[in-house]
Amino acid sequence: MSGLTRRDFLKSTMAAGVAMTLAAPYSRVLGANNDIRLAVVGTGGQGSGHIRTFGRIPGVRIVAICDADRDHLERHLERFKKNNQDVTGYTDVRKLLDDKNIDAISSATPNHWHSLVTILACQAGKDVYIEKPVSHEIWEGRKMVEAARKYNRIVQTGTQKRSSEAHKAAYKWIHEGNLGPIKWVRSLCYKARYEGTNGIVNGTNGPNPVPESVDYNLWCGPADMEPLRREQLHYKWHWVWNTGNGDLGNQGIHEMDLGRWALGDPKLAPRVLSFGGRFRVNDAGETANTQIVFLDYKPAPLIFEVRGLPCKKGDRAMDNWRRTGTRIGVIVQCENGYWAAGDGGGWVWDNDNKRTDKQISGGGGGGHYQNFIDAVRSRKVSDLNADIEKGHLSSALSHMGNISYRLGKKMSVSEIRSSIDNEYLMDSFERMVEHLKVNEVDLEKEPITMGPMLTMDTEKEEFVGEHSELANIFIKRNYREPFVVPDEV
Repeated sequence: MSGLTRRDFLKSTMAAGVAMTLAAPYSRVLGANNDIRLAVVGTGGQGSGHIRTFGRIPGVRIVAICDADRDHLERHLERFKKNNQDVTGYTDVRKLLDDKNIDAISSATPNHWHSLVTILACQAGKDVYIEKPVSHEIWEGRKMVEAARKYNRIVQTGTQKRSSEAHKAAYKWIHEGNLGPIKWVRSLCYKARYEGTNGIVNGTNGPNPVPESVDYNLWCGPADMEPLRREQLHYKWHWVWNTGNGDLGNQGIHEMDLGRWALGDPKLAPRVLSFGGRFRVNDAGETANTQIVFLDYKPAPLIFEVRGLPCKKGDRAMDNWRRTGTRIGVIVQCENGYWAAGDGGGWVWDNDNKRTDKQISGGGGGGHYQNFIDAVRSRKVSDLNADIEKGHLSSALSHMGNISYRLGKKMSVSEIRSSIDNEYLMDSFERMVEHLKVNEVDLEKEPITMGPMLTMDTEKEEFVGEHSELANIFIKRNYREPFVVPDEV
């Protein structure tokens, strides 16, 4: 190999579809006997964060990385080499999972890979830290839970706010009745997704070239291997149904999880309705950039609001709920006031929207990775702050909302008003209409898509009743061979 460059070696081994070993095999003789040997799967933006954070935890040794984009892979391998770290590189996660020198993986792949990589890792005897949303569809999320339990694996969901001391303390205080009964919970994702931000999906009806550095077959995996119809492969996959789940499954899943947690971690909602649209962007994206989801929990509903446009056209700022500063977070409205919280917690407000002197704040979840490692050592699922079942249920709520939206039809503002029979949902709708108005969206030319109310069998986790035949088509995707999530894990 003396005349072979690093890039040539990478290309030759990838072409053969085999694992790459760019450093000496990992030996436990070189470190403490109780070191946890970790592999990171998916090394883009979020995966790079996994490498940095897990790499700083004492007793954790990163021994392998995997990415279908060899440019990502080479960049990280070079950094490891400069730091004299022996790390093996893979393009195919199935090869990585055959490596007996790996105890656990963290995965930051696109959403469509989350369930399969988790199930395969459990079958291979590895613990898993899986990014949110844990699934791309409802059915496969339950299969992840089954695999974790069957193979006695520790599987943590990447909803970091489950490790937030502020939210834990606030929900305990609220559940003790200090503000009276909960009337409703609103989860908010007001995050910029307009021109000049990462929300625009430029593209054409004709296919764009896939980057030469990417093994597109491996990148697509379980998803349909569709022609690339956008200019950017990475990150923009969030806004395409084949691979992403919109902001409900991107930033929003954090806030959806906070909302379900506030209600006491119930099962799936018995009914769901969603409406919205992809407004004022005129791009190749498919998912909504403005959306409301109504989850009909009793006695208090969970209402989710997505806004990707600014507070008004030409502005850069995002809307600010009740002027509390909450743009991405959760509002828990009780009989005698409400708690409004972002990343680090927040204040209690009275029903006249005046801030009280009660503040419940604290860490925003920075210890979430450590919590996973601690549970890997203890082997106790109960030690996890965000066990896979919690992640599955919260992710499934996002999918439920998207399913109602995808079954919707264009309706006028007056038609939608006449169909809403819940005062809290009506409030969200009227504010959405005003929000679109100040962003100069013509709702006659770009009408809102109104989804049907769907009924969920919360035990079977499938829809029943009116519209259920169509809705259940979206419960489980048709997987592309050989990347199939099995019926029996």
